[in-house]
Amino acid sequence: MNKSELIAKVAHDTKLTRGEAEEVVEATIENIISALRGGDDVRLMGFGVFTVTRRKSGEARNPKTGKIIKMPASKRARFKPGKLLKEAVNS
Repeated sequence: MNKSELIAKVAHDTKLTRGEAEEVVEATIENIISALRGGDDVRLMGFGVFTVTRRKSGEARNPKTGKIIKMPASKRARFKPGKLLKEAVNS
């Protein structure tokens, strides 16, 4: 399911117009991103937790050339599925 399909499904399930459903989906995504940028975790009970983790700088090897390159420290978004989501997927 892509974003457009999600918007259509939200519109159908909630009886919202497609435009209203798009606003809801966009606002949800923007608020999750904003919270993560601010250093907060986003916990959706039963669904999962979005967090930001830090990656240390280090060295890596380019598999094509074999050359060692420096990798800068960075942050990345992580998602850990909740119990209800795990159970739903595995049932």
